[in-house]
Amino acid sequence: MEGASLNDANLTNSYFSSSFIGVNGFGSPAETKYSMMQRMTTSSSSPSLLNDGAKNFSHSTHDPVNSPTSSLFSDFGALSISQRRKAPNPAASEFIPKGAPRMAPMALAPMAQAPMAQAPMAQAPMAQAPMAQAPMAQSSVPAFPSPLFPHPGLNSSTAAALAPGMSLSAGSSPLHSPKITPHTSPAPRRRSHTPNPANYMVPTSAADQGPHMIQKETVGGTTYFYTDNTPAPMSGMVFPTYHIYPPTAPNVAYMQPKANAPSFFMADELRQELINRHLITMAQIDHSENPDVPSEVDSYHSLFPLEALPPPNRMQKTSNFSYITSCYKAVNSKDDLPYCLRRIHGFRLVNTKCMMLVDMWKKIQHSNSVTLREVFTTKAFGDHSLVFSYDFHAGAETMFSRHFNDPAADSFFTKRKWGQHEPPPPRQHAGLLPESLIWAYIVQLSSALRTIHTAGLACRVMDPSKILITGKTRLRVNCVGVFDVLTFDSSQTNHLALMPQYQQADLVSLGKVVLALSCNSLAGIQRENLQKAMELVSINYSSDLKNLILYLLTEQSRPRSVNDIMPMIGARFYTQLDASQMRNDVIEEDLAKEVQNGRLFRLLAKLGTINERPEFQKDPTWSETGDRYLLKLFRDHLFHQVTEAGTPWIDLSHIVACLNKLDAGVPEKMSLVSRDEKSVLVVTYSDLKRCFDSTFQELQAAASGSL
Repeated sequence: MEGASLNDANLTNSYFSSSFIGVNGFGSPAETKYSMMQRMTTSSSSPSLLNDGAKNFSHSTHDPVNSPTSSLFSDFGALSISQRRKAPNPAASEFIPKGAPRMAPMALAPMAQAPMAQAPMAQAPMAQAPMAQAPMAQSSVPAFPSPLFPHPGLNSSTAAALAPGMSLSAGSSPLHSPKITPHTSPAPRRRSHTPNPANYMVPTSAADQGPHMIQKETVGGTTYFYTDNTPAPMSGMVFPTYHIYPPTAPNVAYMQPKANAPSFFMADELRQELINRHLITMAQIDHSENPDVPSEVDSYHSLFPLEALPPPNRMQKTSNFSYITSCYKAVNSKDDLPYCLRRIHGFRLVNTKCMMLVDMWKKIQHSNSVTLREVFTTKAFGDHSLVFSYDFHAGAETMFSRHFNDPAADSFFTKRKWGQHEPPPPRQHAGLLPESLIWAYIVQLSSALRTIHTAGLACRVMDPSKILITGKTRLRVNCVGVFDVLTFDSSQTNHLALMPQYQQADLVSLGKVVLALSCNSLAGIQRENLQKAMELVSINYSSDLKNLILYLLTEQSRPRSVNDIMPMIGARFYTQLDASQMRNDVIEEDLAKEVQNGRLFRLLAKLGTINERPEFQKDPTWSETGDRYLLKLFRDHLFHQVTEAGTPWIDLSHIVACLNKLDAGVPEKMSLVSRDEKSVLVVTYSDLKRCFDSTFQELQAAASGSL
C-alpha cells in the first residue's frame, strides 16, 4: 500500500485486512497487513483506532464474550434507531414489520455489573478466564502493570486477559483511555487531552484519587517510567455489551419541522445535496466530442468545463476582466484533489514580480473566500493562457444565477411608473428577498472583506457573477487575485500603494450588491433607478439596512472601513451565529445516524463472501457444512424470516441489532432453524462470532496464497 504495485489478489487482501480487521476486529494477528495497522494505531490520537487495532490480538486468543471482564469495555452505540419511534412516514423508505415474526427477536443481553481489572505484569502469561470456553494461549502483547480499573471481585489471573484501552467488542468506546503504556502510546500520546467520560463521574480531589504510582516497563530494550493518574470510574457504571442506538438529541428532535421524518438515516435533502456534489466532483468529459479541451494542463488532468463553452468564433470578453475566460474542474496529479481552474485566454505574463501578490493571496484562508492555490502559464490550449487554480466547491452557483437571472424582475424598475401617491407594493407582493437573508449575506461578505483588507489586499471582484452560493445561504467570494495579476504594473516601486483606493472601491461594490439584493434586480443599481431603489428599500426594509446602503454608496469625508458597518449590523451577528450553530447540530446528528453504517457494511461484506460459496478448495459442499452451515442459518435468521401467515417479515431494527450482537459476540442465545424446519440449533452470538472469524480467516489465507 506504500507505493508498491499490487495485483488483484493483493488488493483484495489489502482491503479486507486493513479495512475490515482494523475496524471490526476480525482476523488473526498474523495477518500480513497488521504491521501497517499497528503503526497507524500507535500514531493516531483517536482511542477508537487503538482499541480496534488491539482487538486483533484478543480475539484470536480467548473468548471475548464469556469472560466476565468484557462487559464494561463494550462499546457505545451510534445514533440510528430511536427508542421513541416516531409515526411512520408513508413516503419514507423505512422497513416496517408487517406482522409478528415466527421467531421473535431476542431480548437485549444482560448488562454486566463488575468493572474491569488491569493486567498485573508485562511479562506474565495470560491466565485462562473463568468463563472462557477454550484455554488461552500465551499472549505476545505485553500486559500492563498499572491497575486502571481495579476491583476486588476480579483476581489477577482474570485481569491479565485484557489490556487497558483494548476493547473486546467491535468498535470503540470513549471510556477506553489509550494513554497508559508506552507500547500503545508514546510520550506525546500520554499527554493527550482525549476526554474520558469517567473523569466527569468521579471525585477529582487528591484525597479521593489516592497517591500517584510511578510505573516501569521495558519495551524493545527501552525502559519507560510514567505516572498513572487516570481516575477510576464509579463502581455503579454499566454499559451495553454491544452497539445500541440512542434516540435523537432533544435539541435537534424538536428543532426539525418534520415530525415523521425518517429516523434511521440522514435527511433526504442533505443526502441529495451530498450526492449531487459527488456527481459533479466525479464528472468527466467525452474527449471525442470535445477535442478542444486538453487532456492535461501542467500538473492537472481530467478537465471538465464548469461553464458552457461557446464556439471559438462567438467567444466574448467578460465585463469583469476584459479578457475571454473559461472555467474547468480538474484533478491535480500531485495530491489527487479536485480544483477549479480559471483560464484567461490569450494572456502573456511578461513579469513574474506579480507572484509576490499571489503569495499573499495564498496565505488567506477564510470560510467566505475561495482560496487561491497557484497561478501558472500554459500553452496546452493552443495559445498563451494564464491559469488560476482555486479550491473546488462542487454544486456552487453564482449569486447572479440564483437571484438575478429572471428578466421579469428587471421590469419592475423599467416599466412601472411610480407616482407620488402610488408607493411600491409591499415586499410579499413584489417578490423581494427576506431581510434576514440579506443580512446573512452582508455578514458573510463583510467578514470576507475584513480578512482581505486586514491582509493588505483588496477583493476587487465584489460582483454577483463572482460570488458563489453553496447550499442555501453559504457565500464565498471567487476569483480573488485575478485583477492583481492582470493589472500589475511593473514600473511601480510600491505595488501595494493603490490598495487603500481599491479597498474603498470594494465597499462601494458591496453597497451595490446589497442594494441589488434589496431590489431583487440588477436594474436597481443603475444610476437612473437609484432613487426608486432607495424608496423601495425604505418602504419594505428596516432603517438599518437603508442606512448601511447609504453609508456604502455615498462619499464620506474620511476613508471608510469595513469595521464601520459592524455597528449597523449590530445584534444580527448573534442571529447568524445562532443559525450556524443550529445547522451544525443538525448536521452532526445526521452524521451520527450514519457513523456505524460502514462497520455494518463490512460485516455484511464478509458474510457475503462466505454464504453460498459454490466451491472452496475443490470442495463443493464447503459452504453447507461445519461452521459455514451455522452462518447460513444465521443469514436466514437475519433476512428470510416470515410471519405466521407466510408473508416476509422485514424489520431493519432486527437486522441491525443482530449484526451488532454478532460483531460484539455477546453471550445471548438464539435459535437457528433449518429450512426444512426439522432441526433447531441453539447457539450464542459468541459461538457464531468464532465461526465467523475462523471461516473468514480461512478465506483470507487462501486468497493470499498461504494455504
